[in-house]
Amino acid sequence: MDSRGLRPDGTIAREGSLSRVAPAFRPVVDAARARIAATFGADRLHSAYLYGSVPRGTATPGVSDLDLLLALREEPADSDRADAQAVENDLDAAFGQIDGAAIGLASAPDLLSERERHDGGFFVACLCTPLLGEDLAANLPRYRPTSLLARETNGDLHLLLPQWRERAGQIGTEADRKTLGRQVGRRLVRTAFTLVMPRWGGWTSDLRRAAEIAARYYPERSEQFRLAAATGLGSRADANVMRILLDDLGRWLVTEYEAVHGRKAPRA
Repeated sequence: MDSRGLRPDGTIAREGSLSRVAPAFRPVVDAARARIAATFGADRLHSAYLYGSVPRGTATPGVSDLDLLLALREEPADSDRADAQAVENDLDAAFGQIDGAAIGLASAPDLLSERERHDGGFFVACLCTPLLGEDLAANLPRYRPTSLLARETNGDLHLLLPQWRERAGQIGTEADRKTLGRQVGRRLVRTAFTLVMPRWGGWTSDLRRAAEIAARYYPERSEQFRLAAATGLGSRADANVMRILLDDLGRWLVTEYEAVHGRKAPRA
């Protein structure tokens, strides 16, 4: 992998590896593997993946969360979501190294579908590290930093902003505020980065680096990009910060993204 996250052929390299998991997080990963296998079994689970800072080797004990994706053989049901929540709770209670575990669910057929080729498929092939089962990446293409990839990964911000504003108006605890702030900050930085990704010609999931790359192309927004990155990494998201992110930066990103890349193909 070169400095822009690319293979020698110019396609985006897979960014994580189990070999990069820091010693402090290895017991957490081992426990996650065992509990997922015991809970879901081969009849429901096609494969499981790590993503985020833990497999990239950049996680901070006591600060970082543990992110997992389960590819099920069939569409996730309420019982699957309940079981995933139980595994999340068990891991969070057992390990102080993580600030929560988050398990996403999808079906393997959907991740391999044409519709998800440049969204969920890209996510698995380039941003996820195999943990259990047969790696879906073997059935997916190699990806380049194109406008199509930008549109299909982050071209739906216009749908998320109203949901975030509603949640921001209903926040009751500081923990809820932090959770929403991290979600909003991360997504805004990733949207800003993929806005310029084809011009820059590479991939990074590092929030601070992504913000700085976006700032090269939109220097007038540089401070807001950095604010979004800091919020995504856990800085306090008070009402003023959320107003800047949602009502100023977010609105601008929706307009600029649509002009440059267009909107993501509709999903049911």
